[in-house]
Amino acid sequence: MAEAGYAGASIVATSEPSTPYWRLLSVLFSSFPLTPALAYRLLRAAYELYRFDREVMALGGDVDLILTGEMRNLKRDVALGTFVGPAFEAQVETERGKGTIRFVVTREGIAEMAERATATLN
Repeated sequence: MAEAGYAGASIVATSEPSTPYWRLLSVLFSSFPLTPALAYRLLRAAYELYRFDREVMALGGDVDLILTGEMRNLKRDVALGTFVGPAFEAQVETERGKGTIRFVVTREGIAEMAERATATLN
């Protein structure tokens, strides 16, 4: 899967993380169900916004995902039960239609994406 979005230092995912996506991000609201491919794509984009302290990012699909839209870093931490982390909102259009997704990237998600980014550099 190739990374779409902006041309900064991006994480190119050769495979999805081994940890289930529901441990890496926690959905606060979604107007349609997330597929694993969409969840991992949102996770990668959210991590880039978090890592580079950016506010907005254009979203594009991957080889196996039809996706357009925009993601916003809400610049605040949210706690949902035992899940704590930065909050994001995505306005997306997929083959399933248009929708809004608000979610939290868990600390485990941040750690796993940081590890993947470091491995990509080495």
